[in-house]
Amino acid sequence: MTGVSAAAGYRVEVVRGVDALPEGLWERLAPPDDPMWSRDVLRAMEASAIGPDGYAHLVLRQDAPAEPEPLAVLPVSLFPRLRLDEVLGADGRRRLAPLRRLLPGPLTVPMLFCGHLLGQGHLLTDRRLPPPALDALVGGALAMARREGLGTVVFKDFAPVELAALRPALAGAGFFFLPALPDTELRLGPGGFEDYLTRLPAKARRNARSKLRRAAAWPGLRTEVLEDFAYLLPEMLGLYRQVMDRADQRLDVLDADFLTAVHTGHSAGRRLVACFEGERLVAFLLCLFAGTGATGARIGLDYRIAHDAGLYHAVHHAAIRLAIDSGCTHIRFAQTAYQPKVELGCDLVEQWYAMTQLHPLRRALLRRMLPPALTAARAKALGPHAEHVPPSLPEPKGLSRAAR
Repeated sequence: MTGVSAAAGYRVEVVRGVDALPEGLWERLAPPDDPMWSRDVLRAMEASAIGPDGYAHLVLRQDAPAEPEPLAVLPVSLFPRLRLDEVLGADGRRRLAPLRRLLPGPLTVPMLFCGHLLGQGHLLTDRRLPPPALDALVGGALAMARREGLGTVVFKDFAPVELAALRPALAGAGFFFLPALPDTELRLGPGGFEDYLTRLPAKARRNARSKLRRAAAWPGLRTEVLEDFAYLLPEMLGLYRQVMDRADQRLDVLDADFLTAVHTGHSAGRRLVACFEGERLVAFLLCLFAGTGATGARIGLDYRIAHDAGLYHAVHHAAIRLAIDSGCTHIRFAQTAYQPKVELGCDLVEQWYAMTQLHPLRRALLRRMLPPALTAARAKALGPHAEHVPPSLPEPKGLSRAAR
């Protein structure tokens, strides 16, 4: 434990590593049906080099001895040199061109991400926290950013209702708010895979059956669900890199250490949906499970045949079938490729950022330059589906104009 901050009867401790948290705390507070929040996924992140230089957890406690247990936990990721070019996409980079002329070379920003780097953001708590507690927590995040020399602080991918609870504390500390890329979630109704297809709208149902026939007709193509896929890790990385090479935005890039750690430590809740052409792996979707929830965490595709063989839909249809057969009520997918995911029946789940900069002048520049860049990147990624996720962050009563 390092870096203790205190305010108004509460203190925030910085704990390095998920396994350094008090025993049982993570399992008590983490969302039980979100596999991205399993302890094993956090361990895999800490064991790998997927983007951040470090991870920590802000642990909120009450000073009064009557409350010995921690009240809340907020994971954070440390990026001393985050490349904005990798995050904002082509349109965002274009809008930042004036800033690039002032700062030639790679545009890097020291940044502290609060929440979950690979999943939806949460403040882990089992109670309604009073305003002084939330003020202390936000103050603890800012204090850590100062100690680590990370001038920009971001609460990443929080659902509107959860960020609304934090909004007075964040606004009072100088944060501003922006809609993030939505998550994608498929709610699974009763019955099996055929029932799922039947519930799709007519056009989407026809497209799904066409994609299923396309994959079935491709010579030598077969789909398997694997529990043991260690022998495939090198091929998986190659296919994953093909996807990332075509990605417009890259905050994190999974590596062999991450996949190995997930394979080793998440044995009770992970499966690999794998497509083979003969004996050659040509597509995969890494699926994680917890409670009644599933996540298609990361995908890899062989673009040599991806379109003609319908590989994208092949692995997603197999993952949906697997989630249904596993008794899941929903499955989530990544924040990309919105058109095919809407065709699969996914809803777009609204998410938000809260951002600030510790230096007042830089904060003013960030507030002026970054929102248009992020808005452009979001609009391009969503395309015609932007109208389905209009911004709707609730504004708490009594929030002053100066804090907005």
